[in-house]
Amino acid sequence: MLETEPLQGRDEDAVASADFSSMLSEEEKEELKAELVQLEDEITTLRQVLSAKERHLVEIKQKLGMNLMNELKQNFSKSWHDMQTTTAYKKTHETLSHAGQKATAAFSNVGTAISKKFGDMRNSSTFKSFEERVETTVTSLKTKVGGTNHGGGSFEEVLSSTAHASAQSSSGGPRQAEEEELQC
Repeated sequence: MLETEPLQGRDEDAVASADFSSMLSEEEKEELKAELVQLEDEITTLRQVLSAKERHLVEIKQKLGMNLMNELKQNFSKSWHDMQTTTAYKKTHETLSHAGQKATAAFSNVGTAISKKFGDMRNSSTFKSFEERVETTVTSLKTKVGGTNHGGGSFEEVLSSTAHASAQSSSGGPRQAEEEELQC
């Protein structure tokens, strides 16, 4: 019984390595050798024709002012256009665009929520209490440093004046200048 299944990898290797020359008659061998020589001659001729046609192609391109760089640019542009017209690209572009819109909306919502929370926190009694303590501390520091404005002010004004007073005290400020004058 003959097997009707196709040859598998090992079977193909066995057939390729088999020597069939002993099964051929001398006449068949001569015919095959002649056919082999004829095929090799045809392949050589085809290579020569192809080479001549390639040279002619280069000459025509040179006459038309086409060079390798222009050709590469044209190929790239065509490939890019072809890719953009594929269904996969269009779907991917649409999906990423939609995802970008969703991400933008999500970030916007998060930013709004954070701003609202900070606003709520600033209006909370805990923050107000903290703000009052800072104002009291700043007023106390200003008095010790020598500030003349004892009128509290807004939280921003107090922080600004404290930063200003701190900068003066760390850079020498008026007190250091007074001490230097006294030492003279």
